[in-house]
Amino acid sequence: QVQLVESGGGLVQAGGSLRLSCAASRSILRINPMGWYRQAPGKQRELVAAITSGGNTNYADSVRGRFTISRDRAKNTVYLQMNSLKPEDTAVYYCNAYGQTWGQGTLVTVSS
Repeated sequence: QVQLVESGGGLVQAGGSLRLSCAASRSILRINPMGWYRQAPGKQRELVAAITSGGNTNYADSVRGRFTISRDRAKNTVYLQMNSLKPEDTAVYYCNAYGQTWGQGTLVTVSS
């Protein structure tokens, strides 16, 4: 079973940027899909962005045009570039593989 480790969270002002990384314990070549989810306090976990093994991507409406999901197969890593951050983006962000396996999460806090 693949293990996922997220990093890159932190505190940023509104309008700023962060890049999250998700390192997998083995090749991501055939992991389909890989995605980023987030969970804000008192809210359900929601899909932010996903990427298939073929490279197709999809995004939540709330982040489309601001966030970009990408991957580096050589490093077994998936990234989430987050630009123009808003306070409502504050959440714990989780990496996901196959829709089943989760990382431990990384906290993103956006101050106004």
